[in-house]
Amino acid sequence: MRWAVFEQQQPRFAALGRDKLAGPGVVLVGTVRKDGSPRISPVEPLFWDGDLWLSMGLGSLKAKDLQRDPRVLIHSIVTTRDGTDGEYKLRGRAVREADPGQNARVAEAISERLGWRPEVGKFHLFRIEVDDVTFIHWGPNNDQYLSRWPEGREQVRRGTSATSIGPPEPHCEFLD
Repeated sequence: MRWAVFEQQQPRFAALGRDKLAGPGVVLVGTVRKDGSPRISPVEPLFWDGDLWLSMGLGSLKAKDLQRDPRVLIHSIVTTRDGTDGEYKLRGRAVREADPGQNARVAEAISERLGWRPEVGKFHLFRIEVDDVTFIHWGPNNDQYLSRWPEGREQVRRGTSATSIGPPEPHCEFLD
């Protein structure tokens, strides 16, 4: 599903995603290496024209991973130990965009919004199809809050100690 459709279905959850993924200017992208092991790489995300785009250096290993296996995990960066800012995780598929005209339009958007200009034909461009989104954050007393789409599940697990949490309880926070 394209990002714009996800936004229509879950506007608050998508708005949170834009903030958590684009706000810091970099995300962590998980791909599957040739040998089947995971690879984690930093990438600058771009929300443009109703889609989430990832541009990558020409011939980069992460781009080769996605050309071979389009499954991708996009994870917000975590900047604090306490977990209150949360983790936004998007699972989906990377669709390679090879059209030079579309690459030029996205390169222009990257230049305007991210401050650097990729040279058309010298970078890989992927549009992300959204399959699954999860947001986890921690509250007072070590309580773990979870929202997950399309499952439509929101729950809290109350902290029972510094290293353990109790059973899930219903909770409503982000999903529409």
